Amino acid sequence: MIKNLFGLLLLGVMLSAKVTSTPATIAFVKENKMKIIDIRTQGEWIQMGIIKDAYLLTFFDEQYNFNAPKFLKELDKIVEKDEQFAIICNTASRTQQVSNFLGRKHDYNVVNLTGGMVKLFREGFKPEFYDPSANHELKKEPTIFSSEPVASRLMTPLGFISTREINTTRPD
Repeated sequence: MIKNLFGLLLLGVMLSAKVTSTPATIAFVKENKMKIIDIRTQGEWIQMGIIKDAYLLTFFDEQYNFNAPKFLKELDKIVEKDEQFAIICNTASRTQQVSNFLGRKHDYNVVNLTGGMVKLFREGFKPEFYDPSANHELKKEPTIFSSEPVASRLMTPLGFISTREINTTRPD
């Protein structure tokens, strides 16, 4: 009897949750009219670029701390409670947590973009350059990404530079 009640309760919670997942694809980003919330950190936006027209709203900071009430207050300025929207991060590990938090605990209608920005880059996605001094305004030129592994590239204020381009020999 108790197992049946628990099973029904669990089923009810799962059915009432408004969380879905779909792969992060270039087609989804370019063709879907759904709002996309980018929950990465500002450092990640600077380093990797952003999706044009995405809303930039950090959930976790660089130390993995968060302020849920502040995030929810800002999110409510972007989406209506019953409006379906998508969230993205680098690989979807954070968005899985945040989408469950938003959908199951706060009744938002959220889509987790699985694979995140990394999946988009693998497909050839070209992000917009993020300029923090422009108050979330975007510059027109996209950030150029290399097909080299990240370990063979260095981040500079001007973007990634291949370590192969750096002369590591010392003059005599």
